[in-house]
Amino acid sequence: MSCLDLDAFRATPLVTQPFPYVIVPKFVHPEALPAILRDFPQIDQPGSFPLAELTFGPAFGQLIREMTSPAFCEAFEEKFGLTLHDRPIMITVRGQCRRSDGQIHTDAPSKLVTVLIYLNGSWENEGGRLRLLRSSEDLEAVVAEVPPIEGTLLAFRRTDNSWHGHKPYEGPRRVVQMNWVTNRWVARKEIWRHRVSALVKRLCGVRSNSAPTAM
Repeated sequence: MSCLDLDAFRATPLVTQPFPYVIVPKFVHPEALPAILRDFPQIDQPGSFPLAELTFGPAFGQLIREMTSPAFCEAFEEKFGLTLHDRPIMITVRGQCRRSDGQIHTDAPSKLVTVLIYLNGSWENEGGRLRLLRSSEDLEAVVAEVPPIEGTLLAFRRTDNSWHGHKPYEGPRRVVQMNWVTNRWVARKEIWRHRVSALVKRLCGVRSNSAPTAM
């Protein structure tokens, strides 16, 4: 049985202003969540980790397989009006958030579409709730706010004004991020950067000064 509700994704209208995005609560079927959470990789450091650097169980692996399936890609092509099947995919996973995360930014031009699937329980903290914004300078210029609760999907098309960020939070915050990117060189470069960062964190306990991240 599929763990992702592509029918709900297809039925949710795309918001086009100020940039194209879609939010789908319970995109991960509730009955699939316990096994996925059980099999989620153990991540004790902040930052984004490529799949190759992580160990995880079969249910989490099934989630990744569905995210990289032709059906998943086709649904996103239809939603965003883009040709994505010939674009490389990059997937990273985060398990911890640091207080310096959440700075307002828009993704690099090499990223075409960003997909975020949140895998946390109930979220009472004011921080860590991703905000889609109208401004590059004002965290209160909110278009939409997304609590990072279990099974919620946020996807948006990268544009020059696809600003997002969140209020400070420190602690566990689990999210899977997938990007369709412009070419394989970009994907290799980004994965290599994340792999080096992961190695530094694990061996030296150093929190790397990577690009702002607010996923």
